[in-house]
Amino acid sequence: MAGHFEPLPGGGATVALDEVEISILRSLAVQLLELIGPGTEPVEGRDPLDALFADGPTKPPADPALARLFPDAYGGPGQKRGADEEAAALDASAEFRRYTENDLRARKREDALAVVRGLDALAGSGAGAEAEGGEVEAGVLELSPEQSRQWLGALNDLRLAIGTRLEVTDEDDGGEMLRLPDSDPRKPMVMAYFWLGGLQETLVETLMP
Repeated sequence: MAGHFEPLPGGGATVALDEVEISILRSLAVQLLELIGPGTEPVEGRDPLDALFADGPTKPPADPALARLFPDAYGGPGQKRGADEEAAALDASAEFRRYTENDLRARKREDALAVVRGLDALAGSGAGAEAEGGEVEAGVLELSPEQSRQWLGALNDLRLAIGTRLEVTDEDDGGEMLRLPDSDPRKPMVMAYFWLGGLQETLVETLMP
């Protein structure tokens, strides 16, 4: 799966994906949506402004992957701070989270939904059809500049979530994971992690001026 993004004239990006790549990417994006949780759409019969002014959570999520997607704004435990500084940082993080996490969660959902919608449109256009000789043709996805930024956000979130599940740290590039035997149950996730990294890197390059 060596797909990579290329810039489009006038802005945006394009990438060729085959049927297998479309299926994997869509599955991962749907799993990301499930991880993030429901959006902030108003319940039928309720004033839509209720969601706009609703307070968000004040504590980090218990799930490590979600905590990685929604980190504390003022640092986490383990930093060298005095008791008073630690208490102040926790209070500031809680207050910041209260007013921002709902919006951030909604934005991350929109990013992941943009990936699902783009892939569905590509699949519906006949991408992945079998060509002569039994080979699978690639479908070409074209993204506007705004869609490209949404895809970049979703790819980043997917790598953060998968990296957390694999226990890849900021100091570890995950290289050792590539040497896992094929029989290791983590191997598919490892390969997805690096493939997503390649997509993310080439998409960043297309957005650079």
